[in-house]
Amino acid sequence: MKLYKTYDDLPKIKLPKGQEVSISDSTLRDGAQMPGIVLKADHKVKIYEYLHKIGIEKLETFVYNKRDRNAISMMLDRGYEFPEVTGWARAVTSDIDLVLDIGAIEETGILMSVSDVHIFDKMGLPSREAAEEKYLDALQYAVDHGLRTRAHIEDMTRADNVDFVYPMIKKILEIDPKCTIRLCDTIGFGVPFVDVEEPFGIPEMVRHVKEELKAVNIETHCHDDFGLAVANSIAGYWHGANWSNVTFLGIGERAGNAELEKLLLFLGRRVEGFDKYNLESIFEFAKFMQSEVGIRIPRNKSVVGNNVFAHESGIHAAGVIKNPFTYEPYPPEVVGGERAFLIGDSSGIEVLRFKVEDTLHDLLDVKITVEKNDPRLRAIQKDIHDLYNNEKRVSCISDEEIQAYVEKYFLFEPIVEKNMARKTL
Repeated sequence: MKLYKTYDDLPKIKLPKGQEVSISDSTLRDGAQMPGIVLKADHKVKIYEYLHKIGIEKLETFVYNKRDRNAISMMLDRGYEFPEVTGWARAVTSDIDLVLDIGAIEETGILMSVSDVHIFDKMGLPSREAAEEKYLDALQYAVDHGLRTRAHIEDMTRADNVDFVYPMIKKILEIDPKCTIRLCDTIGFGVPFVDVEEPFGIPEMVRHVKEELKAVNIETHCHDDFGLAVANSIAGYWHGANWSNVTFLGIGERAGNAELEKLLLFLGRRVEGFDKYNLESIFEFAKFMQSEVGIRIPRNKSVVGNNVFAHESGIHAAGVIKNPFTYEPYPPEVVGGERAFLIGDSSGIEVLRFKVEDTLHDLLDVKITVEKNDPRLRAIQKDIHDLYNNEKRVSCISDEEIQAYVEKYFLFEPIVEKNMARKTL
């Protein structure tokens, strides 16, 4: 019989293909296109430093303006081995020349839009053949000038893959056999299900590019319009992709991209063999993005939200007090978070007792045990319930308020237990 009572008791799952997988980050490129935010050069360098602490292998960035190039120079001056700073270009030689002008950059992404709506309506090209020629010429130019390449196959989940995209990828690999083929779910239409065929099925897409076209490097780039970006990224790994392109907090256009922190947590805690990433700065990273960049983080956002390790409801909090494994799927310190117990309208006596004991320890520097039926504790509970029952309160009770209650009932108006009073004859 198996007992699952601690985090270490739970088995980890394995990638069925057994390949080494890595992560590239697009916070400074795709993430920077999120409406309403501006990433200054100092922001970009700080993000780069956080990605270095975590151990991310690559990041991509624009090279178009002075601010971009200044940030790249500052990042390269750090002298870090990782993340590798890579470039980004449209399929035109002038863009690739901008990447080449930064001599330390050895790899660039090249945008290759493949759906008909992108080819004809966005770019105004006369045919698919014209689009293919444009893309292959740009790729050849980059390779001829010594760059490693990453083919950004844009809007692949709305494209004619069988008759157009796959034959073009075959030609890409003839020019650069090690080119990273980035499968882009640009509008979030991809799904992670095995039995879904073209153009939506991420598993089938990865399988074909890996097994039929023999690509060595396959990367997913998934948007979250239908809420499946992380699931699709994981499905990519599951079926043979060795890279995933993500952004921190999922920032990006519209609903954003697959979230770096979610993918990291899944790999590190659930999948065997992913000890290479250090997640301890994740919470701090999120606070930086919120305070300095202006990204609003919902309280209940997984991994980085303030409520991830906050416990209020009676049964829930009582379970965590006895054993955090009861309701916490991983310890707070894994991502640099802290556990918090809150007193609200759904809190029970157990969490209130915990908070009172903790407050007494802070006030008196002595560990004091309070019984559940202590009349002082019950008096505090009644006062709090009255606040909510009379609908005078719509928020949790703060630590300062708990301290005031403790001072009132335990320090200023102590109740003497009956069995300790002197008996009269």
